[in-house]
Amino acid sequence: MEHENPLLKENYNSHKFITIGEIMLRLTPPNYEKIRMASSFEASYGGSEANIALALANLGIDSTFFTVVPNNSLGKSAVRMLRSNDVHCTPVILSTQEQTPSHRLGTYYLETGYGIRASKVIYDRKNSAMTEYDFGSYDFESLLEGFTWLHLSGITPALGENCREMILACLKTAKEQGITTSFDGNFRSTLWTWEEARDFCTECLPYIDVLFGIEPYHLWKDEADYSKGDWKDGVPLQPSYEQQDEIFQVFVKRYPNLKCIARHVRYAHSGSENSLKAYMWYEGHTFESKLFTFNILDRVGGGDAFASGLIYAMMRGYRPMDMVNFAVASSALKHTIRGDANITDDAAAIRNLMNMNYDIKR
Repeated sequence: MEHENPLLKENYNSHKFITIGEIMLRLTPPNYEKIRMASSFEASYGGSEANIALALANLGIDSTFFTVVPNNSLGKSAVRMLRSNDVHCTPVILSTQEQTPSHRLGTYYLETGYGIRASKVIYDRKNSAMTEYDFGSYDFESLLEGFTWLHLSGITPALGENCREMILACLKTAKEQGITTSFDGNFRSTLWTWEEARDFCTECLPYIDVLFGIEPYHLWKDEADYSKGDWKDGVPLQPSYEQQDEIFQVFVKRYPNLKCIARHVRYAHSGSENSLKAYMWYEGHTFESKLFTFNILDRVGGGDAFASGLIYAMMRGYRPMDMVNFAVASSALKHTIRGDANITDDAAAIRNLMNMNYDIKR
C-alpha cells in the first residue's frame, strides 16, 4: 500500500517532489567529544538529498526519496527513519549481494566543533550500495512520472561513473517531462577533484531550472580561450551585492533556462557562532536577505535546509523577498537542531524567525 503523509490531508499542495541520492549512517561522538577520544557514538541517518526530502515532508509537501541501500538491517533502518518522517520510499531499491557485492551502507563520522574548534567529517562510503548498483537498464521515465519537482546535487555524481550517468539521465528525462529541476553543486573535495566537479556540473546546467550556489561550474569569459579566465575568478566568498548580481547576470545570460539562482553566504565568527545571509536572482532581479546571527548546536545540513526552505517558499508562491528570507531562516533554525535534517513541522515558526520574532509562542 502506498505510504501516505497525514499532513497532506490538511495542507494540500499540488506539487509532488522527488529527490535522488545516497543516505548514510552518521556516527557522532556525544557532547562535542573528539573522535580519537570517543568511547561511544550517537547513530542517526543523513545525506544532502535525503535531508531535503525530510524537511519538505515535515512541512507537508508530498516528498519521495529514491536511493539504493543494502537489503540488511542497516538499509532497512535508514528507510524506516525516512518513512517515520512521512517521506515516500516506494521506489527505494533494497539491493541484494549479487547486485551490490560489498553490500554496505555508506557511513560518515562527524566530530562536532565547539568554540574555536571547527567540525570535522570522515567519510567511509567507498563501495556502498549506491556506488555499486548498475542503473544501466533502470526505467527513469517511470520513476519520474507524475512528479512536478526533481532535486539533485553534485554529491551523488561524485560517487562514481554509474551515478554520473544516472544523474544526467534523470535531468534529461525531467526536462522532457516538463518537471521543474533544482540542483545544488555541493562540492566535496574528498570525493572528486575541483576540475572533475566543474566539468560534470557544468554539463548539467542546461537542464536546471533552480540553481543553488555558483560553484562548481565553469563560467568562462571566452569559451574559445580559457586563458582569459572564469567570471567568478577573484569574487570573494562574501561578495558585495554588486559582485553577486554581476555573476548572476552572466549565469542567466549564458543559461537562459535558469529561472532562479540562490546562494547563502556564511560568516564564521567561531565554531559555535555564525551569521548567514543570502542572495537570490529571480524574475530579472537580485534580492539580498536579512542577516541572521545564531549559536550552533549542529551545523551539518545547513545548506540543505536553505535549499528546502527556498523550494518550499517557491512551491507556496511566496513573494521574492519572503522566499529568500524564509530560506535563510530555515537554515538558521536547522543549526539549532541535532541531526542532518531540518525536522520542523511548523512553517509559522520559520516565518516568525524570518521576521526576527523570537518571543515564546503560547
